[in-house]
Amino acid sequence: MLPFTDTIAALATPVGVSALAVIRVSGPDTAGLVDGIFGRSPPPRSVKRADYRGQDASLIDEVLFTFFRSPNSYTGEDSVEISCHGNPFIAQKIVEDLLARGCRAAGPGEFTQRAFLNGKMDLSQAEAVMDLIHAQSDRALVAANHQLRGALGRKMELLVERLLGVIARVEAYIDFPEEDLPAEDNQWIANELAELTREVEQLQATSHYGALLRDGIKTVILGAPNAGKSSLLNRLIGRDRALVSAEPGTTRDFLEERIILGAHSLRLIDTAGLNPSPAPLEKMGIQKTLERAQEADLFLHVIDAATPAPVLPEELSQRISAVPTIVVLNKIDLLPDSAATADHDGKVVLRVSALHNTGMEELVAALNHQAETFQRTVGTDVIAINARHSAALDRAKKSLVTAKAKLAATTPTELLASDLRDVLLAMEEIVGKVDGEKMLDQLFAKFCIGK
Repeated sequence: MLPFTDTIAALATPVGVSALAVIRVSGPDTAGLVDGIFGRSPPPRSVKRADYRGQDASLIDEVLFTFFRSPNSYTGEDSVEISCHGNPFIAQKIVEDLLARGCRAAGPGEFTQRAFLNGKMDLSQAEAVMDLIHAQSDRALVAANHQLRGALGRKMELLVERLLGVIARVEAYIDFPEEDLPAEDNQWIANELAELTREVEQLQATSHYGALLRDGIKTVILGAPNAGKSSLLNRLIGRDRALVSAEPGTTRDFLEERIILGAHSLRLIDTAGLNPSPAPLEKMGIQKTLERAQEADLFLHVIDAATPAPVLPEELSQRISAVPTIVVLNKIDLLPDSAATADHDGKVVLRVSALHNTGMEELVAALNHQAETFQRTVGTDVIAINARHSAALDRAKKSLVTAKAKLAATTPTELLASDLRDVLLAMEEIVGKVDGEKMLDQLFAKFCIGK
């Protein structure tokens, strides 16, 4: 545990009128503050009711407080959480009084940073705290809880342990060349490096899923003018968000709405109609459609079932071929029940009427099914790495590939060991065992005050 000399305090709940507000305090002076304010130190982890009085003995509020004795607290230090009425004025008065008693105002993420530095969690778990706070779907919540409980940290520990075994074998021949060691087993080393590379790639494959959980599945709704894209958007979100008109080309810009569909968060993006002969303003809208298409995780290709399917621009056609797509044949109310459904390159095809709410349950089910296919697991754990983890794993993989190439070329062992050490540094950076003060400051600055 690091010996922090100051005691920090901050509001741990959002600013605003509410039933309750919580002020968090952590540091070496916490026990003394509890005695000074409440006149007694209660048993740790027990909730007590008391009057909170300022230094001038004026009553501020009747509160509940819980004292946590080091190391059995969130930060690993002595800490107290004070629950007052959720009047922002009352909460601010208590914070000001704590500062007047010698506390320092906590910076963004400073409580979690202390928890990390005091060994209460590794860096991947600290990042999971932020993911948990911002989770907007059941699947995001599951992934954040798995990571908070150490799923990624445990996986990295296993990889590091395996890597250290390889490094120990390699460096033994460097440090003890005169010892009676068995002949170098390059095949064993090659097999271990191949397995490490495979497992690193398996973790890297969860990066896209992590982005979907944090940002929502970018679901781009596209099609020809007047195919019913905006009507479909309105049905899916349950309100009239987009203008709907019989006049083609009503949508000139893209509209975006986030919805929770089952266990998933989707970002629905309604785009301008793909008119093959657009007016100047329509042309600008279509360009934005093409830009959004390059970012899409999933397409809803809306086609007017009563008209021939339009020919898509080549770059859009290629993009649809590479991205999961649900073809939505809209306006089936204008067709006889016996009308045939054309094949659309093996894509899922659904018949709906956005106007009459026909086929929408099937569409929602198809969207949920497609969203489920994005999930990635590593063993029994749901792991969804973030961009920082992905960058570190990419460095690890590159060094592993270089090490394998050098091994095959019978490069001197000293050079091979250097690459393996680079792999180790990259892996340990994920859980925060590498000292990087600037990186830590940037990471925890993304947290909210009081966390």
